[in-house]
Amino acid sequence: MCVGCRRREPWSRLLRLVLATGGGTRQVQPDAKRRLPGRGAWIHPALACLESAERRRAIGRALRTTAVLDTTLVRAFLSATGYPPVPPAGDAGDNEDRKRV
Repeated sequence: MCVGCRRREPWSRLLRLVLATGGGTRQVQPDAKRRLPGRGAWIHPALACLESAERRRAIGRALRTTAVLDTTLVRAFLSATGYPPVPPAGDAGDNEDRKRV
């Protein structure tokens, strides 16, 4: 589930976020390959979902930390990669088919 918009999607359509290891800062970094160790939070690869998650402080809750988090690495990643926007709310795709079965 995306911690920004709270919509359920297959994990292949979401971006995993983890706390960066090392240093004294609490930086959130994208884990596009889903291989980094530690607890993860999932968002749609869209700036709108990142901003919503930041506003609601949902990333910190998902990562189980109360520290102030720095999401500049995630913002830079989303800007640089040019992921497609999130599908409209009415287009639930696979999830709607599963609910009916």
